[in-house]
Amino acid sequence: MKAASFSYVKPAALNEVFDLLERHGDRARVLAGGQSLLASLNLRLSAPELLVDITGVPGLAGITVSGGTLRIGALTTHRQIERSPEVARHLPLLAQAVRHVAHVAIRNVGTFGGSVALADPAAEYPACAVALDASLVLAGRGAQRRVRAREFFRGLYDTALQPGELVMAGEFPLSGEAYRSAFLELARRRGDYAIVGIAAHARLAAGRISDARLAFLGAASRPVLALRAASLLEGRPLDAQAIAAAQATLDDDLELPADLYASRATKLQLARVLLGRALGALNG
Repeated sequence: MKAASFSYVKPAALNEVFDLLERHGDRARVLAGGQSLLASLNLRLSAPELLVDITGVPGLAGITVSGGTLRIGALTTHRQIERSPEVARHLPLLAQAVRHVAHVAIRNVGTFGGSVALADPAAEYPACAVALDASLVLAGRGAQRRVRAREFFRGLYDTALQPGELVMAGEFPLSGEAYRSAFLELARRRGDYAIVGIAAHARLAAGRISDARLAFLGAASRPVLALRAASLLEGRPLDAQAIAAAQATLDDDLELPADLYASRATKLQLARVLLGRALGALNG
């Protein structure tokens, strides 16, 4: 199947992008790399009248560290994140996660902003952004705002983006030396969408865990924090008893919708296994 016919424009400045989005509204779609959009066009799951390619707009790519924050521009590719020494040093969770994003050919063109704006519940970046308490920088004509990741992702392909707005960047607060991260996911094949996954970030000091953020992907209509599991772990040593207690709460923490490949019971078991492995990795 091929995409329905559409018009294409590649603006060279943000004000041109906002002009087009205001003029065409819901009939326009933004192209930021095409990792998911091009597939949806070819399957005719999306049929816009106009494709607005923002890859020629300057100032939307790059990775910078300043004032305790690491900023990733919306047009930064997965491959650039994967190869970034700043990400490897300051955001090891994201450095682990990006290796699970599709395949190298796709990582060469897919972008950070495209991924978070799509808000696929099985995608890696949204869960990492929630676990790391990141904020998304959003912009419309003449206005810019920041929305915390846990408030940005609202449901299945649903975000806090307003009509005419774009994701400009993600801003990640830098953690202290005592923080550790682990990212794990299970998929039918390497590069496939995850059946379930976990982005774990926590502080370990004197053998005890605190400030644990356990964000699951593929476990609900959006990335979801396992709040009960985290509360049970607070201040405890990461021993087998603590891990088992946290695993036992996941039935309440996660929605775990069944799909073509796995029942809810299967996903729950996989989530428990991944939580145990992630906590073991944090403790290691």
